[in-house]
Amino acid sequence: MADRKSPNPENPDNTTAAITVDETGTLHFQDKNYRAAIGKTGMSLDKREGDGASPIGNWTLRYVMYRADRVPAPKTGLPVHILAPDDGWCDAPSSSHYNRPVRLPLDASHEKLWREDAVYDVIVALDHNDSPAVPGNGSAIFMHIARPAYNGTEGCIALSRADLYEILAGCGVSTRLCIRSTQPGGDEQTLAANRPTP
Repeated sequence: MADRKSPNPENPDNTTAAITVDETGTLHFQDKNYRAAIGKTGMSLDKREGDGASPIGNWTLRYVMYRADRVPAPKTGLPVHILAPDDGWCDAPSSSHYNRPVRLPLDASHEKLWREDAVYDVIVALDHNDSPAVPGNGSAIFMHIARPAYNGTEGCIALSRADLYEILAGCGVSTRLCIRSTQPGGDEQTLAANRPTP
């Protein structure tokens, strides 16, 4: 997607604030709460491909992708790329492209990022399971636009378009998304999810 990079709006990375979201669908950023959709099966410390859970942990915001034919470029300190009809994301654990952006057509199982509905008009790619990608540990965990009824996602965090744009305006390369449980032991779970494997 580097060849379709959009001019990055003037917004320096001057924030290290965390975005937090919990199992109630409450997302908090810069002293404000937002409504969010989370995974349709809740949150999990043990994310698996296709389980419908949002992965507990602290995740870096990698970059933004958006439909230039439908929406304006987000103003953000993150790298911004323009989506095209042949953009996809591989979700086949057996593929060498697993949990990576790909160009379509692709023989392996994948998601199309260019959709008829609006949920992927703006996508924020996270660093979940990408350094390196472990087969079966989950793919395509994004922040994106919620459906009108805020239906549960396949594991992503989804917000209204207006709220997503507002949040992105305060984000830079050091901003992190913290998916955490507010249940007893929730903070310990989040720490465990981000502890290096021995």
